Order: sequence, then C-alpha cells, then structure tokens
Amino acid sequence: MYSAVERLLKYVKYDTKSDENSHITPSTKGQLILAKELERELRDMGLSDVSLDHNGYIMAVLPKNIDGDYKTIGFIAHMDTSPDMTANGVNPKIVENYDGKDIILNKEENIILSPKDFPEILNYVGKTIITTDGTTLLGADDKAGVSEIMAAIEYLVKNPNIPHGTIKIGFTPDEEIGEGANHFDVEKFGADFAYTVDGGEIGELEYENFNAATAKIHIKGRNVHPGTAKNKMINSMHIATEFINILPSNEKPEYTEGYEGFYHLISMSGEVEQSDIAFIVRDFDRNNFEKRKELILSTVEFLNKKYGDGLVKVDIKDSYYNMKEKIEPVKYIVDVAYKAMEAVNVIPNVSPIRGGTDGARLSFMGLPTPNLFTGGHNYHGKYEFIPTFAMEKAVDVILKIVELYSKKSI
Repeated sequence: MYSAVERLLKYVKYDTKSDENSHITPSTKGQLILAKELERELRDMGLSDVSLDHNGYIMAVLPKNIDGDYKTIGFIAHMDTSPDMTANGVNPKIVENYDGKDIILNKEENIILSPKDFPEILNYVGKTIITTDGTTLLGADDKAGVSEIMAAIEYLVKNPNIPHGTIKIGFTPDEEIGEGANHFDVEKFGADFAYTVDGGEIGELEYENFNAATAKIHIKGRNVHPGTAKNKMINSMHIATEFINILPSNEKPEYTEGYEGFYHLISMSGEVEQSDIAFIVRDFDRNNFEKRKELILSTVEFLNKKYGDGLVKVDIKDSYYNMKEKIEPVKYIVDVAYKAMEAVNVIPNVSPIRGGTDGARLSFMGLPTPNLFTGGHNYHGKYEFIPTFAMEKAVDVILKIVELYSKKSI
C-alpha cells in the first residue's frame, strides 16, 4: 500500500498547471498525463467501471460489500494546479520534527517560510511538514486531495472485511480556472451525494461558498499628439483608473474576511487608445452579489455619460453560486462528516469557503457536494506547505465517513 504522503510526493512531479486562455479541455496536456497514471492505478487496485474520457475526467467505482439499501457516496478531487505560479519542476522539501523556526526554502533567492509571516505554522511544531523549494508551488491543492482519496480507497480494497456501500471516485481537470464541473457527467457518476476533498487546514468542513462572477471592462480612448491634446484626447488608462477608484476601496480581498464580499482587480493593461481591466466579484449573500454586479453596470453607465457613449463596455459572467441552498435540504451529509472528524480526534471547523470548489457547481447540477479538508496551507504560491499528519487524518476522515454510512441506511 502507498500512503497519501507517498502519493503526493509522486503526483506533484506532474506539471498540471491549468491555462485559463486555453479553449480545450483539459486546458493543458500535463493534466491528461496525470489522469492516465491515475486511471492505471485505479485499474491496478481492481476497481470497476474505471473510465477516463477525452476531456480528462476520471471515474471509478468500489462496489458495495454489504447487503441492504445504502446511499451511494462519492469522493472528488481535482488534478490541476493554479495558473498563479509554475508547477514545472516541483521539488518538495521534507522538514521533519519542525522546530518552530524559520524554514529556508531557497537560500539563493532568500525565500523563507517564517512563523512571523505565517504564524499558523507554529501549530505543527514537532510534526513533519512538506514545503516547496521556493521556486514553484507545491500542488497540494488539490493533489493532496487526490492522494488522500486514493490512499483511503486502496485501504478499503486491501481490507475487504471493512463493510461499505457503493463508493464513487471522481477526479476532474481545470478546477482552478473555474471549469472543473463543465463536463462532469453527474448522471454517469451516479452518487446520491459526494464530498470534494479540496479544503485547507485540518478540520475544515465547508458547505457555503461565494457567489462568483467575472467582470471584464473594455475602454476605448482617443489618442492625439499631446502637444495639441486639449479637449481632444481621451486617455483610456485614466478612465480605467477612475473606474477602479469608484468601487469601494475597503471592499478588496486584502481588507475582508469571514462573510464579507469583495471586488478583486485581477488584471489591467492599457495604452491611450485602449485599456482593459478585469475583476472577480464575490459575495455569500445572493442579493448583495446582484447589487455588486449592478454597481459595476452603473459605473459603466456613468463613465459613458461622462466621456462618450460606448467608450466603456463590460462583460459580466457568473461563475458559480453558493451551494448552501442546495445542501441545506440534505444537511445530514454535513453532520455525518462532522461526526466522522470528531470520531478520529479532529476538531471540526465549519466555515464558509472564501472561494469556490467543483462542489459548488456540482451541487447545482444535482449532486450535493460539501468540502473536506486536505490539510494544506498557503495554496497557489511558493510558501505552500502541508503537514503529513493532517494528510493522514484526512484519510482517516474519509474512511470514517464510509464506516458511518455503512452502519445503517441514512
């Protein structure tokens, strides 16, 4: 058997960084390479109905080994890593018996993982921690989830005396670019509900997430020689700056937490003639979410009246919605996960996801899917790390969830 940690150290070597500018699925070839390896491993385990489709979605089934009417449960994770940082040449470092001091990730570049900047690392003094080498992300988001599911399923296969109902496994591409559920066949998956294993630090249990949209603003200007520009030039970059400054300055990600929403400027480019800016818009409350989009539209209208009709255009696209409304009618699936964590001595931390997972969209596609922790921290960057004991506990939680559903029909 391979532990979740051993699997993670293997899987992070695959470059599966997704690409939001691609127009194919999966968006990068590396994801398909890892998918083929996972397909092979699932077949070698002896699972049934193992499939890998042309879009890079993997599904497999561990048939029930007990008689009776039991819910069919699923476990899902995504294979891709964030476009925010390179995943090429990931070289994880293993820090045993962490002493609470600075961890030098990269001496040449002076990249240091310090408790001064990331005090939560002090929770793992005496534990083994896996970090980056300071030049890439680690990829525990969500290869830790993939690894933990694989380790739990292999344990069940190797221990057929453990009773369980039918279990479905799903691995998806392109979650990090918001497309992880685009081609997920819920009917084929055939579960009554599922859990994504895609959360952060140990204990996280989430069934609420942001309502999310992307707003792309395109601004036309008019360029003339600056020496004769009075009353003629329209500098699109100045309009872009004005647009940014109209939005509430305190409603940015760096100033918000908990249930607070935000406008996040994610890109900007421009010259006098043309500028483009893009925001992601987030809010837990659906009414407030709609108001945020209305503010963007009214800002566009205001600037067009001020500078000229049609100079500012916007394209707003909803990405996903708060899965809470779909999970509350079957809230017992959250309660079972809560009990499972307590049973393996993990303190549950039920909190809203300040982001989104495949589970958000899957819940609206008819597959209620709350989210479980993987154990990682500082995802999407070079300061990413994960304690090995948290990964082991994630496997324990998955196995305990399976056990609880096997005790009686729920």
